[in-house]
Amino acid sequence: MPIHPSRRSLIRGITAATTVATLAGGLAACGGDSDAATGTTDSAGTVTVGRLSNGAAKETALKVAEVKSISAELPAAVKKSGKLVIGSGTLPSGSPPLGFVGSDQKTLTGSETDLARLVAAVLGLEPEVKRFTWENLFVGIDSGKVNVGFSNITDTEERKQKYEFASYRKDDLAFETLKTSKWTFDGDYEALAGKTVSVGAGTNQERILLEWQAKLKKEGKKLTIKYFQDSPSIYLALASGKIDAYLGPSPNSSYHVTQTASTPNATRIAGQYSGAGETLQGLIAATAKKGSGLAKPLADAINHLIDNGQYAKWLTAWNLSNDAVSKSEVNPPGLPLDNS
Repeated sequence: MPIHPSRRSLIRGITAATTVATLAGGLAACGGDSDAATGTTDSAGTVTVGRLSNGAAKETALKVAEVKSISAELPAAVKKSGKLVIGSGTLPSGSPPLGFVGSDQKTLTGSETDLARLVAAVLGLEPEVKRFTWENLFVGIDSGKVNVGFSNITDTEERKQKYEFASYRKDDLAFETLKTSKWTFDGDYEALAGKTVSVGAGTNQERILLEWQAKLKKEGKKLTIKYFQDSPSIYLALASGKIDAYLGPSPNSSYHVTQTASTPNATRIAGQYSGAGETLQGLIAATAKKGSGLAKPLADAINHLIDNGQYAKWLTAWNLSNDAVSKSEVNPPGLPLDNS
């Protein structure tokens, strides 16, 4: 995967492939995609979340049954197939806690995959997960290779030209620094003057960082942006002082902070920022091809999980309760088109 892909074609939300590889043992793939092992020993009507997470989550068994009134909303072709084909943009190295290869070294686990499995249960469908590189996830949705992406995808107005959404989690970004660093970010881009920051290429956070870089340049100030091939390289650069901070998805950084807490290179969150910019709370959404007819049944399934408590238990299991939304919405306001 190139370090600098075409930004215009890839600016489609928060990347799901920019975090520590402590638990990541990504599946090899040719052509940017791979079928993921997703088999479980769950009995009918039960979905276990947090399985094989190697300590990233608390394993929790949740009772979930098909809701006929919601599954009846599914497009006929999807209902007839009996499967919900789910796309995860977590190749090559995984993205804990969102999606990564579990402790058995073959099964894809993670918070995003677990929610997709819960939704599939409400819809009465068998979940089938396919892993992609970030850019190829959208190719998979476009081509119909997958029905829906559950992969930390940001809702944006630009992307609504091609996709439809069912929101399920807040979208926040985080600056991660060494614990020994005194630097903090309070939402004012001026704090980045003179700093060197790493970010994933082709991501929503890169777009925001580039915008801040341009503003600082006009003021005669410098913000250096560095790109790395994978998460281990990012954190090696942070530990060695080659970068001052890393800007990535808040769940990824929060996870990494807990994993490094007792190490010589402990990190901390230096500040957060909405993935939709200064004036709008960003949202993460299940993403299907526009006109697929999937957004409403997906949103209704998520709202069923919210109303019946499984949603809160899923978030708690993965230590993501701060990212909760009160309801799932179909195509809610997203990152404005003039800022996409």
